[in-house]
Amino acid sequence: MNTPDIVSRLNTELKELRLQLEEANDTIEAIRTGMVDAFVIKGQDGNQLYTLKTADQTFRVLIEKMGEGAITLNKSGVVLYCNSRFAEMVDLSLNKVIGKHFDQFIHHYTTDKLNEIAGSGELSDYKTEEILISSDLSSMSVLMSLTNLNLEEGTAFSILLTDLTGQKVTQQILRFKNEELVEARNKALKLNDELEDTVGERTRDLSVSREHFMLLANNIPQITWTNLPSGRFNFFNERWYDYTGLSFDATFEESWDNIIHPEDLPSTKEKFAYCMKTGEVFEIENRYKRNDGIYRWHLNRSIPLRNEVGELLFWVGTATDIDDQRKSIEKKDEFIGIASHELKTPLTSLKAYLQLISNYKKEAVPDQVKTFIVKAESSISKLQILVNDLLDVSKIQAGKLHFNQYPLKVNELISTCAENASYMFPDYNIIYKPVDNDIQVNGNIERLEQVLMNLINNAVKYSPLHKDIVLSFTKEGSQVRVSVTDYGIGLSASQKDKIFERFYRVDDKNFMASGLGMGLYISMEIIKNHKGTIGVQSRINKGSTFYILLPLLL
Repeated sequence: MNTPDIVSRLNTELKELRLQLEEANDTIEAIRTGMVDAFVIKGQDGNQLYTLKTADQTFRVLIEKMGEGAITLNKSGVVLYCNSRFAEMVDLSLNKVIGKHFDQFIHHYTTDKLNEIAGSGELSDYKTEEILISSDLSSMSVLMSLTNLNLEEGTAFSILLTDLTGQKVTQQILRFKNEELVEARNKALKLNDELEDTVGERTRDLSVSREHFMLLANNIPQITWTNLPSGRFNFFNERWYDYTGLSFDATFEESWDNIIHPEDLPSTKEKFAYCMKTGEVFEIENRYKRNDGIYRWHLNRSIPLRNEVGELLFWVGTATDIDDQRKSIEKKDEFIGIASHELKTPLTSLKAYLQLISNYKKEAVPDQVKTFIVKAESSISKLQILVNDLLDVSKIQAGKLHFNQYPLKVNELISTCAENASYMFPDYNIIYKPVDNDIQVNGNIERLEQVLMNLINNAVKYSPLHKDIVLSFTKEGSQVRVSVTDYGIGLSASQKDKIFERFYRVDDKNFMASGLGMGLYISMEIIKNHKGTIGVQSRINKGSTFYILLPLLL
């Protein structure tokens, strides 16, 4: 046969093979999509025709669209049909799955195994978890449901395969969560047991503490109370009931209203409400009515108690009887006032007589006598200052420290004090730079000079080594700040808190100052009457700056 005949014959055979391949693909697609209800499988004994007894196109479409893998096996385990989902699960195309043996995808499901299952009668409800092997040898947990399928050519197997991967993950998570839950439950039980023990111990401790508190509260001489953050009283000790004569039931209703002196009640309630709101320590002096109707002075002090995170729990207050002390102080103030008045007249006369002696011209006065006269005049001046301070204190205590106020220039006030101080303390540098832009305040020039001279005197007194004393003033909003700065021994924090108290003096182991400790107290009261404030800024061994703030005259 020549070459052209061979080529022609091969082209004819190739055309026929293409037609057969197209027919086979069309047949497979028709079977897969439910267009036909039969198909042919070529076996060892020739071609065999397979049909479904209840072939239904809608059912086949449903099988094709379902989420589970679906396959049909003949009794030998060869795949006769599979849906797209199964092909996806084993990562093969449909045409490569059909005709494969089932144990290629799930091991040990050989022909013998399938026949054994069919012969055992378990096909009515045969379900098991298996491992599906994909073409890339990866595995997948699946639930396999196997039932028999009657075809015209004999029994076949219908298998549904459900992917259990998500379920397995969920089961694993649930197992972990259950283990954590069991562990947490055991810890909770342990903590609960420990908590019960702790609560028991704390309850016993609290009971003992309460008994100790009650024993202490009822046996101290002071009146004691507690109140809630709202201000409502919830406890008074026995001293309160003994003093007031009130019953337990009446106490919490009447509280302070009918016990405090009517003149003291408004200020007490105002201060109490303010402290309840701000959390500051409550402290005030007032008069309580005793069960016989007599009022006695008491010092009230209440402090807030907080928990470890700063939350306010309740207040604990005490009222200490200070009536006898106040009467003693009043007598002392009365005595000081009387003594000061009595001393002022002879001191004035004595000073006048000394001036007459100094100015005596008829006969020569010996120089030594003149020296004694000068020293006597200096001592009398100091004594006169002390007497004037005592008189001022008496006026303050009696509420009679009154003086006229009128417009005055701050620059002139400070300049006058600086000039006077330079004569009084020639060893010190009194530094003040007058300014052209002067400002005015409303005040009493004598009293303000008294305050400034007292501040300068203190600066000199507590600056034995550093001789510079600086005076200045600055405008601060609607106020003027007048300052006196020294570079002396300075003040500690505790000293700064007490420096303006009556009769307080700064004590230093290396330094002893004279005076009664009334100058700053008087200065503070004078500045208060000017509607101003006085304060200090200081550091130990660095010096101090005393300042006064006065409202500007607008």
